[in-house]
Amino acid sequence: MTHTRTEITAELVRDLLRDQHPDLADHPVGLGARGWDNQLWRLGEDLAVRLPWATQSADALLRKEHTWLPTLAPHLPLRVPVPQRLGEPSERFPRPWIVTTWVPGTPADLAPATRAADAADRLAAFLTALHQPAPDGAPAGRNRGGPLADATEQFAEQLASATELGLIPDPDAVRAIWDDAVAASPWTGPPLWLHADLHPANVLTADGTFCGVVDFGDLCAGDPAYDLAAAWILLPANAVDRFHAAYQPTPDAATLRRARGCAVARALAGILIGDAGLRGRPGGKPTWGPPAHAALHRLLAAAHR
Repeated sequence: MTHTRTEITAELVRDLLRDQHPDLADHPVGLGARGWDNQLWRLGEDLAVRLPWATQSADALLRKEHTWLPTLAPHLPLRVPVPQRLGEPSERFPRPWIVTTWVPGTPADLAPATRAADAADRLAAFLTALHQPAPDGAPAGRNRGGPLADATEQFAEQLASATELGLIPDPDAVRAIWDDAVAASPWTGPPLWLHADLHPANVLTADGTFCGVVDFGDLCAGDPAYDLAAAWILLPANAVDRFHAAYQPTPDAATLRRARGCAVARALAGILIGDAGLRGRPGGKPTWGPPAHAALHRLLAAAHR
């Protein structure tokens, strides 16, 4: 993580709005969250300002959202942050930033879905709507959406790290899920639109079910298995089969194998980030650990059935 040298404060956000979008400058401003790439500031009741702060890649990700998400959002059944304005780099803040709609809800790493059937149906409806053929010129993923074999080295490193820390009860079983996914037939259909980053902190809940999806910075075109992994990552126990029945078109066996591999990789990453948060390390997020451990437990239990 490379933090921006500019301290982001409510006053800075107001000054940026006065400079470039003065009609919004009088709305109340308050910190919403500090994410992996961006800070999120609430702007009045219905808007938010996102500013890159922790990674150099965040600039391009924000511009990508501003370009593509307004065309996708009207077709999605869950609320998403629709870009409204673009802020350009300036002397006051040397990076681009965007104003989006505010999406109410609580991140699922803080409030997991508990209404299993409803959550499965909502997630399936969202991904069915999103997973449409992407047009020529759609963005490529950052090591997501393509062949799983390309990520084998990274997976092996994460598994080794988690095993050394004593975080994985059965590393051989975890590796077997990944190896089976890599051996599955590749995606041969057209590249589909993917969110590509459906972990619990990017999916919002209310009343025990999903109500919104945020952070489309990794939006890309590719293999839907990367998003179908979310069934194991986000849903309560015993809801995965209902999700697969509701998602259309029904995924074939090879796609489900690849999705399980993506899910076990996502769970590993969450376990490591959660552990780093407990140890006070930079970039660590302690709330990521429990849902990642729960997801890995579900994956291993399913593999042994």
